[in-house]
Amino acid sequence: MECTVSWTGNAGTRSAMGFVAETGSGHVLTMDGAPDAAKPQNGGQNLAPRPMETLLAGTGGCTAYDVVLILKRGRHAVEGCSVKLTSERAETDPKVFTKIHMHFTVTGKGIPAAAVERAIALSHETYCSASIMLGKTAEITTSFDLIER
Repeated sequence: MECTVSWTGNAGTRSAMGFVAETGSGHVLTMDGAPDAAKPQNGGQNLAPRPMETLLAGTGGCTAYDVVLILKRGRHAVEGCSVKLTSERAETDPKVFTKIHMHFTVTGKGIPAAAVERAIALSHETYCSASIMLGKTAEITTSFDLIER
């Protein structure tokens, strides 16, 4: 796996902290820093997600992918899955994630709650590389709602 991240600004522009990532699979992702009113040259323009938001989103995508796949492999009629991630970060550098809560909403027909709980646990403990990696610095907790269709 590879990715090339390129800075899109320079010290003389207002958008000093914008970046474009080109992934090995041929996709493009933009990132930007938060605006810095005191030192505009050090901040971004809020034109794209922050890099740490992108990391959190990737983790959500990784674990939601697992949950859907595990439920489908179990022949459950899953129709929808979303995960809302909330996090806390350390106050000093490096400002790693210290807490992450993942709340899943799974929609489908006749899916047992135990199957959703198992799918989330398998993702969290075995399959989701991103959440397992972040679990080295962050306490990760999960919850879910199951909506019957």
